[in-house]
Amino acid sequence: MIKESVFKSFDNKTALEHQLAERIANQLQAAIDVRGKASLVVSGGSTPIALFELLSHKAIEWGDVYITLADERWVDTESDDSNEKLVRQHLLQHRAAAAKFRGLKNMFATPEAGVDMTIEHLANFPKPFDVVVLGMGNDGHTCSWFPCAPEIEQALTTQALCLAVNPGAAPHGRMTLSKKAVLASRQIYLHIVGEQKLAVYRQALENEDEKAMPIRAVLGQHSTPVDVYWSA
Repeated sequence: MIKESVFKSFDNKTALEHQLAERIANQLQAAIDVRGKASLVVSGGSTPIALFELLSHKAIEWGDVYITLADERWVDTESDDSNEKLVRQHLLQHRAAAAKFRGLKNMFATPEAGVDMTIEHLANFPKPFDVVVLGMGNDGHTCSWFPCAPEIEQALTTQALCLAVNPGAAPHGRMTLSKKAVLASRQIYLHIVGEQKLAVYRQALENEDEKAMPIRAVLGQHSTPVDVYWSA
């Protein structure tokens, strides 16, 4: 059994998004006040879009905020499958247009060929990350740590910042931050919506097999605070 993280339940998505956006903005500004800069790691998919749009209007010193992705599909950054495109459309707007964004995709043909350049590109990114916002799939994956991927062991054990992943059950090769990289952060949020995701989360708490449900690698550790934000 995994001890449950801080779990915040909301009656609707809007209430969740407003509170989480405010919390993230406050933490980023606090980091800037103390250290002169802040770092934010976000995930793709449809769930965080409204959160991104709310966050983009927050009156903080965005010019001192560095943003990157938890994972990325190895597609052109103009593709609708690109997490970078999603972030540019919905987060790097309004006040947040001043933030410094560094994507994971580069010029190489495969993520395996591009991994060294991605690591180099993030070399002077402020670490530990101040805020990491994760999602979760119905199979219990987070980032691109897929149970079906041959690289799952590497994702959970490597000392490297990121790695290439080829999930059998999902399209496109991927670049993903490693478990070590994600846990090297000051605050993690797991942002999930709907009854099905709640059931997956509850299942994840039932045992500690990280390869079967990789979200357990985040939920089962005690070095980094994890707050779960859920709405119906």
